[in-house]
This record gives sequence, C-alpha cells and structure tokens, in this order.
Amino acid sequence: MDKERFERGLEERRAVLGRAYVDAALEAADDFNRPFQEYVTENCWGYAWGDKTLDRRTRSIMNLTMIAALNRMHEWELHLKGALTNGVTKDEIQAILHQIAVYCGVPVGVECFRIAKRVFAEQETGGDD
Repeated sequence: MDKERFERGLEERRAVLGRAYVDAALEAADDFNRPFQEYVTENCWGYAWGDKTLDRRTRSIMNLTMIAALNRMHEWELHLKGALTNGVTKDEIQAILHQIAVYCGVPVGVECFRIAKRVFAEQETGGDD
C-alpha cells in the first residue's frame, strides 16, 4: 500500500462522505474486508479523487450519473449527500436527474428522485445522520 496515497484518500473520503461515515466503515472492517476498505481509500479516494485536475463538485456530478447508470442506489444516496457537501445545488440535482432519466432510463430516474426527495427532507429536518 502507498501510505501517502492512502492518507490523501482518507482526507478526500472524509471530506466528501463525512468523518463519521468513513471512520465507522474503517472501524467495522475485519480481516475479511479490511484489505478492500484500504484499496477503496487508497485508489478510489487517493488516486482518483486525490487528482486535483477535476474539482470535487465535478467529480460528484460524474459519480451521480455513473452510479445511477450502474443502478447502485445505496451508493447513489451516499454520493448524493457527498454532492450536496461539495456544493451541487438542489436545482442542479434536478437537472442531473433529468439527464439520468433520459440516458439511464425512467425507472432509474424515478428511484433517484425518490431517494433525493427523502434526502432533501432529512436535511430540512436535520435527520440525515
């Protein structure tokens, strides 16, 4: 493992997904899945997200569309929250969801809208954690 890349990844991952979420995931890791958590932190977050060529906001927008195309709704919700943290606005999310529905299919768009509506409601009431 590249320790420097891992530490950069840890910083990025915490900044986007939240310290509590990331620390809980790492603390829950055991001998079986710890190598995967380290891989994700080092490579997804340290290598890809750690490359400053694209800003976090742009990466969040890209992730929302790619994860929707893969129909991975648990991860999509997580990255929606990260996108909001990274400055993507509610109006921009709506436009992104229209794009997702056209290119990934209406059922995926419906599910993403359903998740977004819930996440927005949780944020308004302060119940997102």
